[in-house]
Order: sequence, then structure tokens, then C-alpha cells
Amino acid sequence: AEMATARLSGTENRLVSLPLSRIRVIMKSSPEVSSINQDALFLTAKATELFVQYLATYSYKHGRGKEKNALTYTDLSHTAEECETFQFLADILPKKILASKYLKMLEKEKRDGEVREDDDEGEEEEDEDE
Repeated sequence: AEMATARLSGTENRLVSLPLSRIRVIMKSSPEVSSINQDALFLTAKATELFVQYLATYSYKHGRGKEKNALTYTDLSHTAEECETFQFLADILPKKILASKYLKMLEKEKRDGEVREDDDEGEEEEDEDE
């Protein structure tokens, strides 16, 4: 009954901070989706909001956020790499590398036919963290 009341009174938008219209567009971009139930839209928005909040909080607590009193991209990419729950985000939140290293990787790819990100990069990263 509470959800119905919220929907009728127009307070639904205040219960979620993400824009429902944008989420509807993203959901409709899937070929399998023909119509979107209003409750499904709201629940998807709320679940997304809670997930982003969890990712940010986890990354802040387990990264260098406490030291710097800030959440950084590096904290997020480290979480995606190290935490099993968030590993599916590793492609979306890759570790930052220097442009010079990237260019070397491209050169190596041309020579070897494949990219090996781990060559000589690992040791530097570990030194940085300790």
C-alpha cells in the first residue's frame, strides 16, 4: 500500500536520486525489452543507486580514501580488480597506466601479435602500494 501511495502522491522521484527517464532509455535499449512496468523501473533505479553507494563506500573504506579524505578512480579500479563481488567491473574500471606504457604495449602487440599488460608493470605497482 505504501508504494501505491508514494506513486500516486508523486513522491516516488524523491525516493530515488537517479533520473527515471534516463534509466528507462537504458532499459529500452535492450532488444528484449518492449515495455517497462513502472514498479520495475523504480526498483531498477533504487537497486542501481544502492549498488553504486555500496561500490563507493567499499572502495573508500578499502582504498586510500580515508588517508586523503576522498574517493579516487584508483580506489574504484583497485576494488574492481581485487574484490570478487566487483570483478565484473574490471573492464569498465581498468587500472590507469601511463600513455608511454600504453604506446609500448601497442608496439609490442605489433611485434608479438598480442598484448601483455603484466610485463614489467607489476613490480612498479607493488612498490607504489607499499
